[in-house]
Amino acid sequence: MAYDQHYDVIVIGTGAGGGTLAHRLAPTGKRVLILERGDYLPRERDNWDSTAVFVKGKYRAPEFWYDKHGNEFPPEVNYYVGGNTKFYGAALFRLRPEDFGELRHHDGVSPAWPIRYEDLEPYYTQAEQLYLVHGRHGEDPTEGSASGQYPHPPVEHEPRIQQLSDDLEKKGLHPFHLPIGVNLTQDENGRATHASACIRCERVDGFPCLLGAKSDAQVICVDPALKHDNVTMLTGADVRRLETDATGRTVTGVVAEFDDGSTQVFRADIVVVGCGAVNSAALLLRSANDKHPGGLANSSDTVGRHYMRHNNLALMAVSKEPNPTRFQKTLALHDWYLGADDWDFPLGGIQMLGKSDAEQIHGEAPRWAGAVLPDMPFEMLAHHAVDFWLCGEDLPLPENRVTLDQDGAIHLALDEKNNIAGLKRLQHKLQGMLGHLGMHEHHLLSHSIYLHKGMPIGATAHQAGTVRFGDDPKSSALDVNCKAHDLDNLYVVDTSFFPSIGAVNPSLTAIANALRVGDHIAARLS
Repeated sequence: MAYDQHYDVIVIGTGAGGGTLAHRLAPTGKRVLILERGDYLPRERDNWDSTAVFVKGKYRAPEFWYDKHGNEFPPEVNYYVGGNTKFYGAALFRLRPEDFGELRHHDGVSPAWPIRYEDLEPYYTQAEQLYLVHGRHGEDPTEGSASGQYPHPPVEHEPRIQQLSDDLEKKGLHPFHLPIGVNLTQDENGRATHASACIRCERVDGFPCLLGAKSDAQVICVDPALKHDNVTMLTGADVRRLETDATGRTVTGVVAEFDDGSTQVFRADIVVVGCGAVNSAALLLRSANDKHPGGLANSSDTVGRHYMRHNNLALMAVSKEPNPTRFQKTLALHDWYLGADDWDFPLGGIQMLGKSDAEQIHGEAPRWAGAVLPDMPFEMLAHHAVDFWLCGEDLPLPENRVTLDQDGAIHLALDEKNNIAGLKRLQHKLQGMLGHLGMHEHHLLSHSIYLHKGMPIGATAHQAGTVRFGDDPKSSALDVNCKAHDLDNLYVVDTSFFPSIGAVNPSLTAIANALRVGDHIAARLS
C-alpha cells in the first residue's frame, strides 16, 4: 500500500534531522512516509567489539568517494535506521550565542546565521528533553542562557576524571560536565541503578548501543513515531532523484531504488531531505532537470559548496597513575572557545573521548611501531590512557564542495589546512598542562583511529554546510524555515543547512532545528 498512496509528507533519512522531524509530525495525524536507505543495525556482539567497529570498520558503508585529486577514500558514513547517530558519542552541545553571529578567525570570517541563538533556544531546551540529555546548565561560562535546566543531572565523573576536573580548576579553568544523551539513572555514588537502561560501560563513544540506552534517533524518535498509524517507514529505499512538475516549482516524485533492483516513485505534498550533508547535496545535484540545470534548489550555485567537518584532533595522554575509568566521556573545557589571553581568535573546545582499550591502541600499532613507550604493552598503555577530543571550527569555503562526476560518483574537495592555527594552539595549551594534570609531559599521542586512520577527508562524522540557509536567494539554497528558495514544497533538515559550524558537536543543533522546522511544516499542513 505504501507504493500507491499519496502522502502529506515524505521524509528521506532517519538521522538527527529526518528522524527527529518524523517524530515531531507523527502526532499530527498527517500521513508521513519515511524512506531509509539502510535497514536496522543488526544487534550482535560485534556492536561492542573494538576490532569490528574501529579497526575493521564493519558497519561503515561499503562505498568510496573521491577527493579533489581523484583518489578514492572510504567515508565515515553508516546507512542504518537512525543514521550516523547510531555511532555518535551522544555529546549534545548547544552552539554558543556568538556562533550565530559573525566571528573573525585567524584565517577568515565565520558568517552570521539568519536566526539568532534566542530563536533556537526554546527548541534547544525541547531537544535536550527529548534526547534525555544529562548535564548542568550554568557550569560552562561560554554557554548561552537556557529557559530550562537539563532534564537529568550530569553523568558523574569517575575518580580519575574527577581528579582531572579538580586539577583543571586549580589552574583557574572552568571544566564542566559534558552534556550527553543516555538513558541513565544513577545512585548516590554515580553508579547505574539496577533499573537503569544504561550501565555506564566503556562502549558509548563510536559504538552502537546493544541495550538501546544511547539517545540515538532510532531509539528516541523513529521507533516511537512508527507507533502512530499515520507513519510508515520503508527501509532499503535508496532515493536517487527528485522529480518536479513542468514549472520546476514543485517536487512531484521521489524516485527510490530498492535492494531487489526495483524502482518506485513516491508522491507527497511536502518532501523533506535529511540524508546527511554530502548525500543531501548529491541528491539535489543528481536531480537536475531543464528547469534546474545545476541541480534542485541551486539557482544560487551554493548546493554542495561550503562543506565543513570541524578541525578535530583525537589525542591520548598517558597518565602516571592508572586510569581505570569506564565511562570517560563526562568532562569538557571551553575556556579558550572564543579566544585566549595570548590569541585574539577562537581556539575551540576540549572534551573527553570514550576510553581507549588495547584493541584500539593495537590498531594504531603500524603508526606508533614501538616508538612510543616501547617497553609498555598495549594493555598497560590502555590502562594508563586518558583520551581527549579537540574540536576547532573550520570555515565554509566555497571551494570545499561536493560534486558528481559523469558516472554519478561523489567527489569531495577539501582544504585540510583551513583555519587550523587555533586548533594547534589548543593542542599546545593541553600539551603544556600535562605535567600539572598527572600525565607524562611528552606523551600526547595521536589517536587517529577515531579520525578515520589519520585521513582528515574520510572523517565525515561532523559533515555540514552544503545546502546552507539564509535570507538572500542569491547566496543560499534554503530560506529561514529550511525550505528551498527555488521550490514550494522541498525542505532540508540535516546539518546541510548550517552557514557555519562552530566548534561543538552539531547533532543537538540539527535536532533542535528539526523540531523548529517540524512545527513550521505542521502549521503549513493544518
